Amino acid sequence: MRKLYLGLISALWIGATTGVLAQGNGPGVRGARAAALGNASATLNDVWSVGNNVAGLGQIRRTSIGFYAANQFVLRALNSTALAVALPIGAVAETDTKAKNGVIGVEAQRFGDRHYAEQRLGAGYGYRGGQVSVGVRADLLQLSIEGLGSRRAVALSLGGQAEIVPQRLVFGAYLYNLNQAKLARYEDERVPTVLKAGLSYRPSKKLMLNVETEKDVEQDVNVKAGLEYQVIEALALRVGLSSLTEQTTAGVGFLAGRFHIDYAAAWQTALGLSQHVGISFQTGVK
Repeated sequence: MRKLYLGLISALWIGATTGVLAQGNGPGVRGARAAALGNASATLNDVWSVGNNVAGLGQIRRTSIGFYAANQFVLRALNSTALAVALPIGAVAETDTKAKNGVIGVEAQRFGDRHYAEQRLGAGYGYRGGQVSVGVRADLLQLSIEGLGSRRAVALSLGGQAEIVPQRLVFGAYLYNLNQAKLARYEDERVPTVLKAGLSYRPSKKLMLNVETEKDVEQDVNVKAGLEYQVIEALALRVGLSSLTEQTTAGVGFLAGRFHIDYAAAWQTALGLSQHVGISFQTGVK
């Protein structure tokens, strides 16, 4: 059912693929910061780690709330929105580098319009021990097509991060839908199973270079890269690229008190412009 609908959409675009046109039921992009970095996000640790790599939740020290909205190729049918919350378990002192009992993350996401829509409600847990962080997540997915009804599935995911060189070189890996959840009997339709792994090199507090590979079992390997430069404490510049979708990305991040405001734009040669915006808020930060 989903393959048929997306196949009809892709037929409207010469040289387009389903992976370019829609986020689909895979991990997708979470947050405008990740979008600006070409979605090389397996090593990031912010409120959007709940979707990018749940292990990153283990490094969050303050309750965080994030809202994200995106539009792909100026098409109303390809709008997506998401709300995420990260909650450290137990009190966290100012001198602590992590939440003692780990962090719970919750995310609600919607993609599409009234004709075709995907909803996702996910919950995850991340824990950091020493230089290693691990996490687990469960998703309740619902796919709806007008006139054809809806399908639901539950997907389980695992993530890990490790500081190979403390504060300098970080490895991250995330396996989405390890249980290969089934959506429909027709053609054995399943939620995509995706593995991504990457490295983040941080020679200083101002500079970060991410390189990542992502493999969907039904698609070619996607190589992604992103660069972030912290110009000043309140301003970050970002660029990135993605090989499979042939997209180049760029964006900015602003820090305004307790608020982080991020914007990203992506350009695909055949389909044009996509835009992403995100706002996040942390409690207890001066």
